[in-house]
Amino acid sequence: MSNAQNNFKATQIKFERVEKAYKEKWKTLQKFVKADGFGNDFSMLVNAYKAEGKLEIWLKNNSDKKYKLFRTYDFCAHSGKLGPKVIEGDGQTPEGFYYINVFNPMSNFHLSLGVNYPNSVDLARTGKDRKPGSDIYIHGNCVTVGCIPLTDEKIKEVYILGVEARNSGQEKIPVNIYPFKMTEGNLKKYGPQFPSQVSFWKTLQPAYLNFEKHKNLADIKEVKGKYIVR
Repeated sequence: MSNAQNNFKATQIKFERVEKAYKEKWKTLQKFVKADGFGNDFSMLVNAYKAEGKLEIWLKNNSDKKYKLFRTYDFCAHSGKLGPKVIEGDGQTPEGFYYINVFNPMSNFHLSLGVNYPNSVDLARTGKDRKPGSDIYIHGNCVTVGCIPLTDEKIKEVYILGVEARNSGQEKIPVNIYPFKMTEGNLKKYGPQFPSQVSFWKTLQPAYLNFEKHKNLADIKEVKGKYIVR
């Protein structure tokens, strides 16, 4: 492992809240990580489902192909309705395929993990004359306008798992935000309520089904405002 990777955890743990999170949570969490068969070097993937209000943390050893479900956390509050975020101020939580691009140990919401919204698919949806908004986080504190809030206690766990994965060399931790678990049954259930979203949702479904089957993330490309699963 390179010094740069080692330094990520060392830099983060200098912040009081991260140090406290490690002191409170890591010893127990590490026991569960080991009990589930993960070593010191693991990767992390996040699946979030808006209708169910669930955030899943999946882990895998860097030497393994398949992810394994490690923890499921409940959203602490909800914002907006089903369907993707379109413009700044619409109160919507995005839907699509992202990755963690910010670790904020000084967040107004205790600790927060930023996702790289808007991506090219979001920008194509918003159009040139409107602002898509930004600052979408998984965070503590039980309030939200478009973000995914967990309680402070839960975000401590998710945050330090993210630090560990990043420290193990994972540059991009995937965050896949779905309107719901994308089964055919759920599409039939929610489609009639949100007919304008169905064609977009069908572009999310192949990646969901691929992950259900193979327990690994499909190769997802952003092409001309759409997600293409290879």
